[in-house]
Amino acid sequence: MTQHTPSIDVFWSFRSPYSYLATGRLVDLHARYTLDVQVRPVLPIAVRSPEFFARVNPLFGPYLVRDVLRLGEFLGIPIRWPRPDPVVMNPDGTYPLSQPFIHRLTRLGVAAAERGRGLPFLDEVSNIIWSGSIDGWHQGSHLAEAAERAGLDLALLDAEIEGDPQHFIDAIDRNQDALEAAGHWGVPTLVFEGEPFFGQDRLDMLQWRLENAGLQQR
Repeated sequence: MTQHTPSIDVFWSFRSPYSYLATGRLVDLHARYTLDVQVRPVLPIAVRSPEFFARVNPLFGPYLVRDVLRLGEFLGIPIRWPRPDPVVMNPDGTYPLSQPFIHRLTRLGVAAAERGRGLPFLDEVSNIIWSGSIDGWHQGSHLAEAAERAGLDLALLDAEIEGDPQHFIDAIDRNQDALEAAGHWGVPTLVFEGEPFFGQDRLDMLQWRLENAGLQQR
């Protein structure tokens, strides 16, 4: 009798520190268990809903930074706010429409997922952006080397996106619609059989649900 392989959707953003902090553990989960991981990159809320930051309590930002650094220390995962930030911000704290980094990154994530290398690509690229090991992650060969470690050719991915940008715009829109349809708006959100698990601190609960559904070790 063929064993059913459970499948999860991973809604994830290159600008989300919590997405980065969850990724290594997702890689480990996938390595240890027979699990289908469907990576579904979305644009960050700063691009999807920039008015969010105009409405949010001013304590949000300082607490976010404190919590992210503390969580990285707790998990033993190096983290520093990216240099440069994947989302360009104006001096007054607003977000311009022109975003040279995040659209390319998100489309690359979709292209990697379509080639079956989504999770390794997120892992490698988020590491060069968030780990603090690299300034100017967008320059030189950093992205190309990260893509190569994930089993991909960055130039081919860029050419594929340039050849049909609307395909990737539409794919990202579908991912964002699917995230909301699953019952959440934030990232990382992991969805199993229609049930959303929001946040890097829900990975243990997701694994518990998967094990109850018959998750098998490799």
